[in-house]
Amino acid sequence: MRHVTLPEIGKAAAWRNAARACLTEGLHPSDVTWGGADTAPGLFDGPGLVGSRKTVTVPRGFVSLAETVCWHRDPERFARLYAFLYRLQGEPGLMCDRGDADLARLRKMESAVHRCQHKMKAFVRFRELGNRDDPRRSFAAWFEPTHETVEPTAPFFANRFADMDWRIVTPQKTAIFCNGSLTFEAGKPKPALPEDANETLWITYFRNIFNPARLKVQAMQSEMPQKYWKNLPEAAAIADLIAEAPARARAMAAAAPTLPPARANRALKQVQGFRSAWTGDTRDLPAAIGSCTRCPLHRMATQAVAGEGPYDAPLMIVGEQPGDQEDLVGRPLVGPAGQLFDAIAAKAGLDRSKAFVTNAVKHFKFTARGRQRIHQRPNSSEISHCRWWLEAERAVVRPRLVLALGATAAKALTGSGDDMSCRRGTVEYLEDGTPVLLTLHPSYLLRLRAPSERAVHMENFLADLTRAQALAFQFRPV
Repeated sequence: MRHVTLPEIGKAAAWRNAARACLTEGLHPSDVTWGGADTAPGLFDGPGLVGSRKTVTVPRGFVSLAETVCWHRDPERFARLYAFLYRLQGEPGLMCDRGDADLARLRKMESAVHRCQHKMKAFVRFRELGNRDDPRRSFAAWFEPTHETVEPTAPFFANRFADMDWRIVTPQKTAIFCNGSLTFEAGKPKPALPEDANETLWITYFRNIFNPARLKVQAMQSEMPQKYWKNLPEAAAIADLIAEAPARARAMAAAAPTLPPARANRALKQVQGFRSAWTGDTRDLPAAIGSCTRCPLHRMATQAVAGEGPYDAPLMIVGEQPGDQEDLVGRPLVGPAGQLFDAIAAKAGLDRSKAFVTNAVKHFKFTARGRQRIHQRPNSSEISHCRWWLEAERAVVRPRLVLALGATAAKALTGSGDDMSCRRGTVEYLEDGTPVLLTLHPSYLLRLRAPSERAVHMENFLADLTRAQALAFQFRPV
């Protein structure tokens, strides 16, 4: 049985050399014990190891893992590292095995050391010693780490505070940085550090950056554990800040501005630009629609197709846009989809001549393929620009009910054309209270190929038109 004694300073490097020597001798983990300078060898422990020049190859990831775990407080950390290293010689892929219990424990220890290093960087508070006018100012700090993280963390402070002398005293080890040289000594009791006039300024800053409206005590204690509070000057203010937080949050809410920001006015003006402001004669509305150039669709279409029907109709039917035939004829819903609509409307008892029929978009959008004009769905911008005319027609007709055929009509009226299969058959309400019955567009029914599926949707469409006929006379005029 071999016993390896590791020094208090430089444990990581000493363990690495000792572990390499153990492996070259072929020692099983059960044949080696590990301890510090204050750990007496066991009854059966023999002398230490003689260094070997034989090269031992291990994964780079293990080197980094061991370099960190060596600073953990667990007295079994060296034995666990060597046992895992011994296994690695026969299982090179062990570092990638996420299900290995030994690796999981070492990773957990690694995370604990990293967390301790982070707390040390965050919570060390230096006090100035000596004369401020000296060429190199001198500082000292007291810290109580959870693990032995002074030695691996000290280079961080050496790089950050290279222009001054300092020392960080802990119960286990002391880091000393003097004239650009970093050394380590044994731990010492807490020294009598002088008061620092800058702490008052720091506490004032801490109080002013504290946001009572976002206070989460448990989260704060997780990031700033109470074990460190006794050495933090700002901790003296924490209790008062927590107690005052509810009242301060209410005061902040009461003092918050009530006027909307300037960007809100710009957004409102933009929205207002899409709302109809038609003030002309009702008889002039179709001609005004026919001369519309609000969006680029007018450049390719034959003509704009305004709505038709009585202006006092209780029901307003809104489709998507003119199709090829509607664009040529100048009337809404007269193509194949319109013919299917008329056939089903007749079964539902809905008299189209008593309704006002229009489209959400007034110009035909298409892609030319030879002599054919292939229908293209309007985009959000085109729907928004044409909503100006749709709202003008609705303001003139003032229907008791609006029947929206398809996603484009739903988007123009309600602002959303999503989830039409779920919203079909439901009634939604516009800002002025006008009810809108949502259903599918008859062109969708024409595209269905499966007879069974088409039959189901035909029945649903018939039910929606039947309901529209009833609701148009049930609702009171708005």
